[in-house]
Amino acid sequence: MRSSVEDIYSTGMFSDDEEGDYIEKCRKRRQRRIQIMRRQQPKLLLLLSSGGSISSSYLGQRKMETMVGAMSVSGRQRVMEDAISIRTNLCSPEINRWRPLDFFAIYDGHGRRHVASLCSERMHILLGEELMRVRNNVDMSGSCSSRGRRQPLGGQRVEEAWKRVLTGCFSRIDEMASCTCSECGSVGYRCGCPPDELGLTGSTAVVAVLTNETIIVANCGDSRAVLSRRGSAIPLSYDHKPDRQEERSRIESCGGRVLFADGARVEGILGMSRAIGDRYLKPYVTSEPEITFTKREAEDECLILASDGLWDVISSEMACEVARECLREEDPAGDHSFSPLVEGVGEGELFSSRSASAAALLTRLALGRNSYDNISVIVVDLKRNHTGV
Repeated sequence: MRSSVEDIYSTGMFSDDEEGDYIEKCRKRRQRRIQIMRRQQPKLLLLLSSGGSISSSYLGQRKMETMVGAMSVSGRQRVMEDAISIRTNLCSPEINRWRPLDFFAIYDGHGRRHVASLCSERMHILLGEELMRVRNNVDMSGSCSSRGRRQPLGGQRVEEAWKRVLTGCFSRIDEMASCTCSECGSVGYRCGCPPDELGLTGSTAVVAVLTNETIIVANCGDSRAVLSRRGSAIPLSYDHKPDRQEERSRIESCGGRVLFADGARVEGILGMSRAIGDRYLKPYVTSEPEITFTKREAEDECLILASDGLWDVISSEMACEVARECLREEDPAGDHSFSPLVEGVGEGELFSSRSASAAALLTRLALGRNSYDNISVIVVDLKRNHTGV
C-alpha cells in the first residue's frame, strides 16, 4: 500500500524542488513529534550537573570523561524528600595536587524535604571552601627533594586532612540544618513559625569524592555507596541503624535509648542513628560521618550511590550486577530507545548514556519489588574514566 505522500508525488502536483522541500518538512515534523512524545513521558531522570551526563575534567595533560547517570523518583510516596547532587570539577585543591575532583551525593530527607534540599544546595559549596583552606591548616610542604621542590603529602597525612575537612563540612551543614524550620524551610528563628516546628526534620547524607586515584566516601545515615570491582560488590559505607552494636553502645552511653517500634528506633522515633538535622534527638543522633578511602584500580567497574528506597528491596550484589550489564551493553547502531533521556541544565540538550540506563533500570526494579520509599540512584561508570594512574 502506498503512503499518502507517495500518492501526492504520483499526481505530479510537485516539481522536483518542491518535492524535496516537502520531504524535508515532513522529516522535521516527525522529529518534532518524537521529541514531544519523549518529553511527555514520565520525567524520572534528573541530572543535576551542568553539561549533561557526560562531562570532562583535565588531570594534568590527560583528559578524563566522567560518565554518570542519575534518577530520582517519589515512588509510592506522595512527597519527594530525596535530593541528588552531582558536581563534576568541583575544585582543584592542593590536597589533590591541584587536580580536579568530582562530587556525588544522595540526601534522603525525613520530616519533610527541607534539610535534604539544604544539603543539595550547600554541601558541595562548604566542601569546596573547606578544601581550599586545607593549605592553611595542614603542612602541605612535605619533605623537600635535592632540587628544593615540594614532595606530595604522605598518604596517612592526606587521609587525616580529608577526614578533618569532611567532618568539618558535615558539622557546618548540621548547624545550618538544626535551625531550619520544618514548616517553611527557613534557616533561622525569625520565620514566624511556632518554635516546636524547628528541628523536627533531618536527612541522611552519603557523599563520594572521586579523584583519579581514590574514592573517598563520607556517610551519615542509611543511604549507601557500593563499588563494583572485578564482578564483586564492595561496600564503601555502612548503614547507621540504631541496633548496630557500636551505634547502640554510643547512643546508650549518651543517655539515649533504642526502642523497637516497627524496627529499631532512637527513642522510639528515628530509624537511623546518624543524620543531619534532628536537633531534638541530639546528642543521640549525631551528624559525624564515617569515612572510607578506597584506592582506584583498573578493575573498578562502577560506583553506585542510592537512598534506602533502593537498598530496602535490592541487595548490593544485585545492584552491581544490573549496573555492570547495562554498562557492558554495546550499541553500535546508536539505538537509544531503551535509554532514558538526560536533560542538560540550562542548555536544553538531551543526552543518553549507559550510566543513565543503569540508574533507570535499578529504579524500575525497586519499584517492581514494591519499594515504598522515595528512590534515588547515581551510577558512575569507572571503566570509562579510569586514567590508569
